[in-house]
Amino acid sequence: MSGRAHSGHDLGMNEPNFNGNKKLYRAREGRMAAGVCAGLAAHFGIDPTLVRLAFALFTIFGGAGVLLYLIAWIIIPEEGGDGSSIADSFVSKRRS
Repeated sequence: MSGRAHSGHDLGMNEPNFNGNKKLYRAREGRMAAGVCAGLAAHFGIDPTLVRLAFALFTIFGGAGVLLYLIAWIIIPEEGGDGSSIADSFVSKRRS
């Protein structure tokens, strides 16, 4: 293996993108409930089943999985929307 970085490589759909230009959204395609797991999986370039399994394990061992999922549902914006989350919508309605 060479120690130099690869350049000109196109990132595939399942490869993580750590250069900072990819935003986290709740996915519309591949969702089971609110799209949180599918969105996290797409953002980090992993299989959505692994993210769902992690939430299930957090729920079984300690109960934090449901709470984390609900928090993520509230703060992560939906894909294809105006970029605002449920929390942003709530705050803007309260201000007007």
